[in-house]
Amino acid sequence: MINLSVNVNKVATLRNARGGHEPSVVKAARTCIEAGCQGITVHPREDHRHIRPGDVRDIAGMVTVELNIEGDPRPDLLDFALEIRPTQFTLVPVEPGEVTSHHGWIIEKDEKILIPAIERLKAEDVRVSLFMDPEPENMAKASAVGADRVELYTGPYASAGTELEIEYEFEKLREAHDAAIDAGMDVNAGHDLNLKNLYRLQNLPGIKEVSIGHALICHALYVGLAQAVKDFRSSCGQEI
Repeated sequence: MINLSVNVNKVATLRNARGGHEPSVVKAARTCIEAGCQGITVHPREDHRHIRPGDVRDIAGMVTVELNIEGDPRPDLLDFALEIRPTQFTLVPVEPGEVTSHHGWIIEKDEKILIPAIERLKAEDVRVSLFMDPEPENMAKASAVGADRVELYTGPYASAGTELEIEYEFEKLREAHDAAIDAGMDVNAGHDLNLKNLYRLQNLPGIKEVSIGHALICHALYVGLAQAVKDFRSSCGQEI
C-alpha cells in the first residue's frame, strides 16, 4: 500500500484568484484527512502565489496526519519549517518564474547547499526527502548527503504517450527505486500522477508515499473532494 499525501496548494490558488478566505485551505485539508489520506503537503513559494505562511501555521495546528513541507533550502523557509516542525521536508530545486517543479537535484552541483540544510532539519528530527530525477546512478549520492528518502520525479512517466514510452519511463522509475532501496533510503514519488497512471506504481513495493495535488483537485471538481481522495487512495492500493 502506498500512502497518499494531498497537496492543497491548488485550493489556495483558487482562493487567491478572487481574494478573501474561500475556499478554505484548512477546511479542504480537514476534508482530505476525514476521507482517509495519510498526509497533507504544502509548498510555500517565496512569492506566496498559493500557500501562505499563515495557511501552513493553521494546517499545522489541526493536522492529525503527516505534514510534508516542500521547497528550496532558502534560509527563511528553513527557519519557518523548524518553527512548524513538519514530519517531513521535501527539498525541491526552485527556478525563478517556473510554474511547477520540473527536475530534481544534481548532487555534485548542489551538495554545498543541500548538506547544511539536511543536517539542520535532521537535527530537529524532521525527515528529509530529496526530489530527484529517476537516475539510478544518483541514488547513492542522495544517500551520501544525508537524505532519508528520495521523491522520484514522475513527470516524464506521466507525460509519456505510447505504451512503449510508458514502459520505458516506468522502467527508469523501477531502476531508480531499486537503487534507492539498495542505498538504504525509502522512496516517495510525485508529479503529474493521476488516476490513469498512479495504479502502476503499486508494482514498486518500496514506494512509501505519493504527493498529489493538481490532478486530485481537478477530479474533485467532478466528484467532490472527499470522493476524490477515496478514488486516489484506491489507486494507491488502499482498501476503502
